[in-house]
Amino acid sequence: MKVIPKTKTNIHYPKILDVIRMLLGIFLALKGAEFLTHVYLLRDLIVSNNAISASPATVTMLIYYITYVHLVGGILIFLGLFTRLICILQFPILFGALFFVNILSPFVNADLWLSILVLALLMLFIVIGSGPLSLDRFLAGNKDDDE
Repeated sequence: MKVIPKTKTNIHYPKILDVIRMLLGIFLALKGAEFLTHVYLLRDLIVSNNAISASPATVTMLIYYITYVHLVGGILIFLGLFTRLICILQFPILFGALFFVNILSPFVNADLWLSILVLALLMLFIVIGSGPLSLDRFLAGNKDDDE
């Protein structure tokens, strides 16, 4: 007996959104890897510009938090596992980066537009979820088959 899906959104969900979600995940994971390789440069940049009024140890801890959320979150977004939760965790980081990049850089800035695009995509995937080509749907499908 075939189980009827709970919603009809899968019928009208464009597959290109799954590709965009995967590309977003790859981008965030690569950005996390880049941050991981340049932790001390980022810390020195933030401390020398007085961008955050905190101790250097706190700044380093914040950078490691951002790095690992980007790295692990990017992989999970790519796989489509806990997509909404990870996008919610990424949202304040990108929102802060939007203002941090805007403060330290000139007015016209490619990183600023990239941050705006990634922030918009995170909002999109918070609303629509991971889509049909995701590990969440695969695991939910196997659970429905067992019942």
